[in-house]
Amino acid sequence: MRVGRRTIPAYQQELESRHGIVMNTELPDRLCVNPKSPFYNEALLEAGVGIKFNGAEKTNVEEYCISEGWIRVVAGRSVDRQGNPMTIKLKGKVEPYLKQA
Repeated sequence: MRVGRRTIPAYQQELESRHGIVMNTELPDRLCVNPKSPFYNEALLEAGVGIKFNGAEKTNVEEYCISEGWIRVVAGRSVDRQGNPMTIKLKGKVEPYLKQA
């Protein structure tokens, strides 16, 4: 994949050397806590994934997407007909990270 005239690894190296920014390559672009979802990853969820959304720590995130810039959070105690929690999509800056053990 290319970004402008450079390839992604070259772009990552430039960001690291010039600005001290380290791009996270361990976490997927999209992750969900629902086992029925195609974006579910049990190993990552057991390791512990934290989410910072617009600079604030969020603990009730059901799903996130970094590239599209949104998270889904639980909307109170309401559930749908199948018993799944109702969610709200919030748009902003998404920063996932692995929690330290």
